[in-house]
Amino acid sequence: MRGWNLVLNLSSTTGDGPFIVFMASRFSFEPVSVALAAVILALQFHGWISFFILVYYKLSLRPNKKTYYEYTGLWHIYALLCMNAWFWCAVYHTRDVELTEKLYFSSTVAWVGFSLILATLRAFDIRDEAARVMIAAPVIAFVTTHILYLNFYNFDKGLNAKVSGSLTLVQVLIWLVWATATRHPSRWKLWLVVLVGGSLSMLVEVYDFAPLGRYVDAQAIWHAAAIPLGYIWWSFVRDDAEFRTSSLLKKTK
Repeated sequence: MRGWNLVLNLSSTTGDGPFIVFMASRFSFEPVSVALAAVILALQFHGWISFFILVYYKLSLRPNKKTYYEYTGLWHIYALLCMNAWFWCAVYHTRDVELTEKLYFSSTVAWVGFSLILATLRAFDIRDEAARVMIAAPVIAFVTTHILYLNFYNFDKGLNAKVSGSLTLVQVLIWLVWATATRHPSRWKLWLVVLVGGSLSMLVEVYDFAPLGRYVDAQAIWHAAAIPLGYIWWSFVRDDAEFRTSSLLKKTK
Protein backbone atom coordinates (compact mmCIF):
# COMPACT_ATOMS: atom_id res chain seq x y z
CA MET A 1 0.00 0.00 0.00
CA ARG A 2 1.99 2.92 -1.31
CA GLY A 3 2.39 5.93 0.94
CA TRP A 4 1.02 4.15 4.00
CA ASN A 5 2.56 2.58 7.08
CA LEU A 6 1.00 -0.14 9.18
CA VAL A 7 1.20 0.63 12.89
CA LEU A 8 0.55 -1.78 15.74
CA ASN A 9 -1.15 0.24 18.46
CA LEU A 10 -0.32 -1.56 21.72
CA SER A 11 -2.90 -0.99 24.42
CA SER A 12 -1.51 0.49 27.60
CA THR A 13 -4.20 -1.12 29.72
CA THR A 14 -4.40 -4.64 28.31
CA GLY A 15 -2.05 -7.29 27.14
CA ASP A 16 -4.31 -8.88 24.60
CA GLY A 17 -2.34 -8.06 21.50
CA PRO A 18 -1.93 -5.29 18.95
CA PHE A 19 -4.59 -3.21 17.30
CA ILE A 20 -3.95 -2.30 13.68
CA VAL A 21 -4.22 1.34 12.68
CA PHE A 22 -3.26 2.64 9.25
CA MET A 23 -1.20 5.80 9.29
CA ALA A 24 -0.01 8.24 6.65
CA SER A 25 2.18 11.28 7.00
CA ARG A 26 -0.65 13.52 8.25
CA PHE A 27 -3.44 11.29 9.48
CA SER A 28 -4.39 7.88 10.80
CA PHE A 29 -7.55 5.90 10.50
CA GLU A 30 -9.31 2.88 11.90
CA PRO A 31 -10.88 1.44 8.74
CA VAL A 32 -13.67 -0.58 10.35
CA SER A 33 -14.87 2.26 12.60
CA VAL A 34 -14.71 4.78 9.76
CA ALA A 35 -16.68 2.57 7.37
CA LEU A 36 -19.34 1.78 9.95
CA ALA A 37 -19.69 5.42 11.01
CA ALA A 38 -20.21 6.39 7.36
CA VAL A 39 -22.90 3.73 6.98
CA ILE A 40 -24.65 4.95 10.14
CA LEU A 41 -24.50 8.55 8.91
CA ALA A 42 -26.19 7.50 5.66
CA LEU A 43 -28.75 5.47 7.61
CA GLN A 44 -29.59 8.40 9.87
CA PHE A 45 -30.02 10.66 6.85
CA HIS A 46 -32.33 8.10 5.24
CA GLY A 47 -34.32 7.80 8.46
CA TRP A 48 -34.70 11.56 8.72
CA ILE A 49 -35.79 11.95 5.09
CA SER A 50 -38.30 9.11 5.39
CA PHE A 51 -39.72 10.81 8.50
CA PHE A 52 -39.86 14.16 6.68
CA ILE A 53 -41.72 12.65 3.73
CA LEU A 54 -44.15 10.88 6.04
CA VAL A 55 -45.19 13.85 8.16
CA TYR A 56 -45.35 16.41 5.35
CA TYR A 57 -46.54 14.40 2.36
CA LYS A 58 -48.27 11.23 3.58
CA LEU A 59 -50.01 12.23 6.78
CA SER A 60 -52.73 14.84 7.06
CA LEU A 61 -51.69 18.43 7.75
CA ARG A 62 -53.40 21.14 9.75
CA PRO A 63 -55.16 23.97 7.86
CA ASN A 64 -52.04 26.12 8.38
CA LYS A 65 -49.95 23.38 6.68
CA LYS A 66 -48.24 22.39 9.91
CA THR A 67 -48.11 18.78 11.01
CA TYR A 68 -50.48 17.33 13.58
CA TYR A 69 -47.54 15.54 15.16
CA GLU A 70 -46.38 17.84 17.96
CA TYR A 71 -42.78 16.63 18.02
CA THR A 72 -41.89 17.13 14.35
CA GLY A 73 -39.55 20.07 14.94
CA LEU A 74 -37.81 18.31 17.82
CA TRP A 75 -37.09 15.26 15.68
CA HIS A 76 -35.64 17.50 12.96
CA ILE A 77 -33.21 18.99 15.49
CA TYR A 78 -32.44 15.53 16.81
CA ALA A 79 -31.63 14.28 13.31
CA LEU A 80 -29.28 17.17 12.58
CA LEU A 81 -27.42 16.74 15.88
CA CYS A 82 -27.26 12.98 15.37
CA MET A 83 -25.85 13.26 11.84
CA ASN A 84 -23.38 15.91 12.99
CA ALA A 85 -22.14 13.58 15.74
CA TRP A 86 -21.70 10.63 13.38
CA PHE A 87 -19.95 12.84 10.83
CA TRP A 88 -17.36 13.94 13.38
CA CYS A 89 -17.11 10.38 14.61
CA ALA A 90 -16.05 9.29 11.12
CA VAL A 91 -13.64 12.22 10.84
CA TYR A 92 -12.13 11.48 14.24
CA HIS A 93 -11.51 7.83 13.38
CA THR A 94 -9.95 9.01 10.12
CA ARG A 95 -7.73 11.68 11.62
CA ASP A 96 -7.09 11.28 15.32
CA VAL A 97 -5.84 14.70 16.45
CA GLU A 98 -6.88 16.95 19.33
CA LEU A 99 -9.21 19.11 17.20
CA THR A 100 -11.15 16.20 15.71
CA GLU A 101 -11.35 14.51 19.10
CA LYS A 102 -12.82 17.65 20.68
CA LEU A 103 -15.31 18.04 17.85
CA TYR A 104 -16.30 14.39 18.15
CA PHE A 105 -16.77 14.53 21.92
CA SER A 106 -18.56 17.89 21.80
CA SER A 107 -20.98 16.90 19.04
CA THR A 108 -21.74 13.61 20.76
CA VAL A 109 -22.55 15.13 24.15
CA ALA A 110 -24.70 17.78 22.42
CA TRP A 111 -26.65 15.00 20.70
CA VAL A 112 -27.00 13.01 23.92
CA GLY A 113 -28.11 16.10 25.83
CA PHE A 114 -30.81 16.95 23.31
CA SER A 115 -31.89 13.31 23.26
CA LEU A 116 -32.57 13.62 26.99
CA ILE A 117 -34.71 16.70 26.37
CA LEU A 118 -36.65 14.92 23.64
CA ALA A 119 -37.15 11.81 25.77
CA THR A 120 -38.52 13.92 28.63
CA LEU A 121 -40.89 15.92 26.44
CA ARG A 122 -42.23 12.88 24.60
CA ALA A 123 -42.53 10.58 27.59
CA PHE A 124 -44.42 13.15 29.66
CA ASP A 125 -46.36 14.40 26.61
CA ILE A 126 -45.34 18.01 27.17
CA ARG A 127 -46.78 20.18 24.41
CA ASP A 128 -46.93 23.61 26.06
CA GLU A 129 -44.08 25.75 24.72
CA ALA A 130 -43.38 27.47 28.05
CA ALA A 131 -43.10 24.12 29.81
CA ARG A 132 -40.81 22.83 27.08
CA VAL A 133 -38.50 25.80 27.52
CA MET A 134 -38.41 25.31 31.30
CA ILE A 135 -37.33 21.69 30.84
CA ALA A 136 -34.89 22.27 27.99
CA ALA A 137 -33.13 25.36 29.36
CA PRO A 138 -31.29 23.70 32.30
CA VAL A 139 -30.13 20.79 30.13
CA ILE A 140 -28.93 23.09 27.36
CA ALA A 141 -27.12 25.29 29.89
CA PHE A 142 -25.43 22.28 31.49
CA VAL A 143 -24.37 20.70 28.19
CA THR A 144 -23.14 24.04 26.81
CA THR A 145 -21.08 24.67 29.96
CA HIS A 146 -19.63 21.17 29.74
CA ILE A 147 -18.66 21.62 26.08
CA LEU A 148 -17.03 24.98 26.79
CA TYR A 149 -15.16 23.46 29.74
CA LEU A 150 -13.84 20.62 27.57
CA ASN A 151 -12.75 22.83 24.71
CA PHE A 152 -11.36 25.87 26.48
CA TYR A 153 -10.38 24.84 30.00
CA ASN A 154 -9.64 21.18 30.56
CA PHE A 155 -10.10 18.41 28.02
CA ASP A 156 -11.00 15.82 30.64
CA LYS A 157 -11.98 12.61 28.85
CA GLY A 158 -12.89 10.88 32.09
CA LEU A 159 -15.30 13.65 33.05
CA ASN A 160 -16.82 13.61 29.58
CA ALA A 161 -17.39 9.85 29.82
CA LYS A 162 -19.19 10.33 33.14
CA VAL A 163 -21.34 13.17 31.79
CA SER A 164 -22.27 11.32 28.60
CA GLY A 165 -22.93 8.13 30.53
CA SER A 166 -25.14 9.91 33.06
CA LEU A 167 -27.18 11.70 30.39
CA THR A 168 -27.60 8.42 28.53
CA LEU A 169 -28.63 6.54 31.67
CA VAL A 170 -31.30 9.10 32.59
CA GLN A 171 -32.90 9.07 29.16
CA VAL A 172 -32.77 5.26 29.01
CA LEU A 173 -34.68 5.13 32.31
CA ILE A 174 -37.21 7.68 31.05
CA TRP A 175 -37.85 5.74 27.84
CA LEU A 176 -38.10 2.44 29.72
CA VAL A 177 -40.63 3.80 32.23
CA TRP A 178 -42.69 5.27 29.41
CA ALA A 179 -42.51 2.09 27.33
CA THR A 180 -43.73 0.14 30.35
CA ALA A 181 -46.63 2.48 31.11
CA THR A 182 -47.80 3.33 27.60
CA ARG A 183 -50.00 1.31 25.26
CA HIS A 184 -48.15 2.59 22.23
CA PRO A 185 -48.39 -0.01 19.42
CA SER A 186 -44.65 0.21 18.71
CA ARG A 187 -43.40 0.16 22.28
CA TRP A 188 -41.52 -3.09 21.62
CA LYS A 189 -39.25 -1.21 19.21
CA LEU A 190 -38.51 1.28 21.94
CA TRP A 191 -37.70 -1.51 24.38
CA LEU A 192 -35.32 -3.11 21.90
CA VAL A 193 -33.45 0.05 20.95
CA VAL A 194 -33.23 1.51 24.43
CA LEU A 195 -32.18 -1.67 26.20
CA VAL A 196 -29.63 -2.85 23.63
CA GLY A 197 -28.45 0.55 22.40
CA GLY A 198 -28.35 2.19 25.80
CA SER A 199 -26.50 -0.70 27.37
CA LEU A 200 -23.90 -0.84 24.60
CA SER A 201 -23.44 2.93 24.61
CA MET A 202 -22.76 3.07 28.33
CA LEU A 203 -20.52 0.00 28.09
CA VAL A 204 -18.32 1.70 25.51
CA GLU A 205 -18.26 4.92 27.56
CA VAL A 206 -17.07 3.27 30.77
CA TYR A 207 -15.17 0.25 29.50
CA ASP A 208 -13.23 0.49 26.26
CA PHE A 209 -12.19 -3.17 26.19
CA ALA A 210 -9.30 -4.65 24.24
CA PRO A 211 -9.62 -5.10 20.47
CA LEU A 212 -11.12 -8.36 19.23
CA GLY A 213 -8.75 -9.35 16.49
CA ARG A 214 -6.60 -6.69 14.90
CA TYR A 215 -9.21 -4.40 13.43
CA VAL A 216 -12.28 -4.41 15.68
CA ASP A 217 -12.33 -2.48 18.97
CA ALA A 218 -15.17 -1.54 21.32
CA GLN A 219 -16.14 1.48 19.22
CA ALA A 220 -16.40 -0.65 16.09
CA ILE A 221 -18.68 -3.13 17.85
CA TRP A 222 -20.91 -0.28 19.05
CA HIS A 223 -20.99 1.16 15.53
CA ALA A 224 -21.98 -2.20 14.05
CA ALA A 225 -24.83 -2.59 16.55
CA ALA A 226 -25.99 0.98 15.89
CA ILE A 227 -26.85 0.15 12.26
CA PRO A 228 -29.88 -2.11 12.87
CA LEU A 229 -30.79 -0.16 16.01
CA GLY A 230 -30.82 3.10 14.04
CA TYR A 231 -33.17 1.60 11.48
CA ILE A 232 -35.54 0.35 14.18
CA TRP A 233 -35.34 3.69 16.00
CA TRP A 234 -36.46 5.72 13.00
CA SER A 235 -39.16 3.12 12.36
CA PHE A 236 -40.44 3.83 15.87
CA VAL A 237 -40.34 7.59 15.24
CA ARG A 238 -42.42 7.19 12.08
CA ASP A 239 -44.85 4.91 13.90
CA ASP A 240 -45.14 7.47 16.68
CA ALA A 241 -45.92 10.21 14.17
CA GLU A 242 -48.65 8.08 12.59
CA PHE A 243 -50.05 7.06 15.97
CA ARG A 244 -50.23 10.61 17.33
CA THR A 245 -51.61 12.03 14.08
CA SER A 246 -54.31 9.36 13.95
CA SER A 247 -55.25 9.99 17.58
CA LEU A 248 -55.51 13.75 17.09
CA LEU A 249 -57.57 13.40 13.91
CA LYS A 250 -60.05 11.15 15.72
CA LYS A 251 -60.46 13.81 18.42
CA THR A 252 -61.19 16.53 15.86
CA LYS A 253 -64.00 14.57 14.21
